[in-house]
Amino acid sequence: MPDLAITERHRQNFPALTDKAYFNYGGQGPMARISLDAIQHAHEYFQQKGPFSENVNVWLRQEVVATRQIIAQELQVPAETVALTENVTVGCNIPLWGIDWRLGDHLLLSDCEHPGVIAAAQEVSRRYGVQVTVYPLLATLNQGDPTAVIADHLRPATRLLIISHILWNTGQLLPLTDIVEVCHAHTPQSVLVLVDAAQSVGILPLNLIESGVDFYAFTGHKWWCGPAGLGGLYIRPDVLDQIHPTLIGWRGVTLDEVGNPTGWQSHAKRFEIATSDYPLMAGLKAAIALHNQWGSAQIRYQRICELSQYLWGRLTDLPTITCLRTAPPETGLVSFQITPNGAPAPKLHPQLVQTLEQQGIFLRTLLHPNCVRACTHYFTLESEIDQLVEAIQQWVDVEGVK
Repeated sequence: MPDLAITERHRQNFPALTDKAYFNYGGQGPMARISLDAIQHAHEYFQQKGPFSENVNVWLRQEVVATRQIIAQELQVPAETVALTENVTVGCNIPLWGIDWRLGDHLLLSDCEHPGVIAAAQEVSRRYGVQVTVYPLLATLNQGDPTAVIADHLRPATRLLIISHILWNTGQLLPLTDIVEVCHAHTPQSVLVLVDAAQSVGILPLNLIESGVDFYAFTGHKWWCGPAGLGGLYIRPDVLDQIHPTLIGWRGVTLDEVGNPTGWQSHAKRFEIATSDYPLMAGLKAAIALHNQWGSAQIRYQRICELSQYLWGRLTDLPTITCLRTAPPETGLVSFQITPNGAPAPKLHPQLVQTLEQQGIFLRTLLHPNCVRACTHYFTLESEIDQLVEAIQQWVDVEGVK
């Protein structure tokens, strides 16, 4: 267990944590003061020196390069394999629309994916005649082999699998390397793997090269606690030319001596479009640096698991609460249901969340499966978890849930 005093001092960097018990990191992480200041200073520099001038343009290019490099270090990939985007959804849409789909192609996704990704897949199906099917991943939450289930649902015409590394609703951690191996070994054609990494970047120590994954879409505003509006997409170099840009702008093209576009950038940058909110990059760089000051990615992940397992254990002791996982979680997401008389009572979930928020304790409800989700970060305090569990028990007692 890390030194409590060190963690308490670390938490003082986050203004949002001074007056609330925060368990919504899977939705949006609170920003540290150092990130807020970095964004503000960047905006001031931008205005003082420009906002459109040679000095500013040089600074912007340096910020983009530095941000890409820092992200690449966290993912353990070459910087040129990372395209900067606004969020996970944009990152997922790049390969979804960039594949040269043919009538009758097959796209496979799980029953636990985010609605934004599901909607994009449905539109691809409508426009190009792609067959989209859903396989039952939720059923493997507490038993079963996710890799085997995926293998059973691949078809000869399957071209793309969409999967989350950590499921946003249940917190289940999937064996990504095994899944990628099965998909790449599939015949008659290798299946590309697109990962929604909304819940994994900032939780897991990652090495995407070793995983073999083709596309890995992530954001900075959740577990990295960076600003909203900045994320990225890792693209395995061997599949770069298998997708094509659909939204096109000056950042992604090469120019001749008179400024005419002549082709695409030779790396993932070809999927970047045009002007961005560049000061956000300063905020994300500061956020990542602050996390690394507390401890390495492996140490942070270990602490996240310790805290989520502590929360899971406390919740399982409550007779009217049932955690979705029957074993301690391997991630920072703990989902549970209110179960009076042993059956879920979904109408009670929003009431619980609203009541606790009035007390300064922040959770969220989910619809599929219908549950309440609490998230622990590495700097969550055990005393906050105790506060949460006691508040749930008090609410149950007052509401007469039995």
